[in-house]
Amino acid sequence: MTSRPLPRLRIQVAHWPRRALVLTDTPRPDCRTCEGFGGIEHPYGDENGEYAGSDIEFCGCWNQTCRWLLMPLPRRPRWLRRRDTSRDPWGPGGYSDEPPF
Repeated sequence: MTSRPLPRLRIQVAHWPRRALVLTDTPRPDCRTCEGFGGIEHPYGDENGEYAGSDIEFCGCWNQTCRWLLMPLPRRPRWLRRRDTSRDPWGPGGYSDEPPF
C-alpha cells in the first residue's frame, strides 16, 4: 500500500473572485525532482535563437489546485480604494520632493 504524503499547508491571500484567506499545499522541500520549487522550468527560444518564454512542468510532490477557503476578507470602503494624487500635497506616490528642513 502506497500512502500519499500529507500536504504541507500554508496560509495565502487569494484575489479571485474575491479577496480571501485560503489554506494551500506547498511543494516538498526535499523533493529530488524539483528541489523544492514545485516544478521544472523549460525555457525555449524562437526561430532566431532568442529567448521567447518558459514552460513549467509541475512536479508530483504537490497539488497546486488543493485549496480550502478559510474566510473571505472584507472589502475596502470606497473612499479608501483610490486617491486623487493630482490634488495631493505630497505628490504622486505620497512622497514630497521638498527637503526636510
